[in-house]
Amino acid sequence: MRPAILFLCAALCLCTAAAGFAADLDIHGQLVDPVLQARFEAITKQLRCLVCQNESIADSNVQLAGDLRREVREQLLAGRTDAEIFDFMTARYGEFVRFNTPFEGKTLAIWGAPFFLLLLGGVVIYRVTRARSRLPLDDEPAPEPPAIGPR
Repeated sequence: MRPAILFLCAALCLCTAAAGFAADLDIHGQLVDPVLQARFEAITKQLRCLVCQNESIADSNVQLAGDLRREVREQLLAGRTDAEIFDFMTARYGEFVRFNTPFEGKTLAIWGAPFFLLLLGGVVIYRVTRARSRLPLDDEPAPEPPAIGPR
């Protein structure tokens, strides 16, 4: 008798939780609270669809993007902050899931490397050009050595 009661209690809790999440959504699947809906839209526009790769999960119709949108919606309803949601998605799917990666040491290296290589190339071109400008031209005759002996 006890396992049946525990099962009924668990089922009742799950139904209540599901009804609570469903009550926060309107008939179109959008959040009833306009502030949460605005946060949802902003977050989903900043997360990349892992299948499409050049679309946000807000714009993608792939099933995985729908699952990611559902996950964001559930986390918003659970009271998580935007930073916590981004951290969760990054921990689960890697930094590729974010369109705007946070500014860190490795992103500095990735974004700074082209500018460093451009600067290095400019220095090399300057030094080579300056060294070549000091060489004599092939068209000019070499200076005659001074004559030694009686005249």
